[in-house]
Order: sequence, then structure tokens, then C-alpha cells
Amino acid sequence: MKRIVLILFFFIFSIGLHAQSIVGAWESYYTSKDGENLRSVVIFSEKYQVATTYHATTGEFKNTNGGTWSLSGDTMTEKIEFDSQNPDRVGTEVTFAVVATETTLSIVGNENQFKRIDNGQPGKLKGAWLMSGRIRNGETQNRDMESPRKTMKILSGTRFQWIAYNTDTKEFMGTGGGTYTTIDGTYTENIEFFSRDNSRIGAALQFNYEIVDGNWHHSGLSSKGDPIHEIWSLRK
Repeated sequence: MKRIVLILFFFIFSIGLHAQSIVGAWESYYTSKDGENLRSVVIFSEKYQVATTYHATTGEFKNTNGGTWSLSGDTMTEKIEFDSQNPDRVGTEVTFAVVATETTLSIVGNENQFKRIDNGQPGKLKGAWLMSGRIRNGETQNRDMESPRKTMKILSGTRFQWIAYNTDTKEFMGTGGGTYTTIDGTYTENIEFFSRDNSRIGAALQFNYEIVDGNWHHSGLSSKGDPIHEIWSLRK
């Protein structure tokens, strides 16, 4: 009996490790049918994910999609919350088989293989966050996190991406992303792609950040130079 319990423990533990190993950021480089050199980056938080493709050299945005994810054995299930290329997929579930190691991730039947960028470390801000409010003229303006219109930011150990979308209308409003650092209370974004304005690519934006009662306070100047003080809350 003890032997059976021990075997079951290690089996369950190994499944947990397998699922946890997906969390972090992954990348794949490949050439499109049109001869473009493309880069695809996927960020997995504990429950949410985003996958984005952009030009590997210029940073020109191509497409993004994401939502919730779960892994059972080698079967990945994703529920689509946004899709810039095919909005009809919003609200649907897709399942597919994956093969994962500590350093590689691939979809069965797809020749593109992803290599790990990070495993969620150091990632002081890793996770999936929703904008939950702003502070303007000293007053806090809360935002309904249950609203279908969302601005979500997903961070791994070194990568970030924000996405604005509406789950009811299936509308995609915009996205941007790249790498980030958190040093001595300063959060720095290095922009690698920006769907609304390619001229922002290559910019480094610095903000003040702090965690207050579990919420991320993000303040400084926007990419347009406007003062901002945003409040972000972790998604459950």
C-alpha cells in the first residue's frame, strides 16, 4: 500500500513539474511563405498566455492571440480571449498536443519549435495583470475588472506585453511588448513591437513602480509624453 501511495505521489508531482515548466517565455524564428524573417514569442503566466508574431528585424507587428490555458498530460487547452487576425475565434476553445522539455516547446504537427527565453525569473512583476484604476489629480478612479473591455499586461521573467481588447465585441484595440527590467523601484520597458505605431520600436520607457496592497502602481510618462499613474491588479 505504501508503495502504491509513493508511486502516486511521484506521478502527481511529476505532472505538476511538467505543467510548471511551461510558465515563462518562449521564442521561435522562422521564414514566412513571403520570405519574411519572423519571430514568434509566447508568454505563459500561471493561467493566461499570449502569443505574438512580428518581423524579426524591423519589429513590424503581424498578429497576436491569447487567453487562458491549461495543460493535462501533453494536451494543451486554450480559451481564446483575443485574436487580432481572426476575431471569430474569440470565445472558442482549442486543444492540441505539445511536447515540452526544460528548454524547448513544440506543437505536434507543427515544424516550428520554440526555445525557452526564461522560466519566469527574475520576474518581480511576473503574472497576468488587468488595469484596475488610475490616479488623476490625487483621486483614484477604479475600473471594473469584470468589464468585457480589458487592458491586460502579461509578464514573464524578462518579457512583457500589453493587450487592449473586448471579449463581447471580439474587438482587438492594440498591443505592444518587448523586454523589461525592475531595478531600485524603476520599471523599464524596451519596446520591440507596437501595433499602433512602428516609430515606437526601439524606445526604452522608464516608470516608477511599487506594489501597494498587492496592486502594481505604475507612474511616469507615457510613450506620448503624458503623465500617467495606473493601477494594475493580478488576474485570478
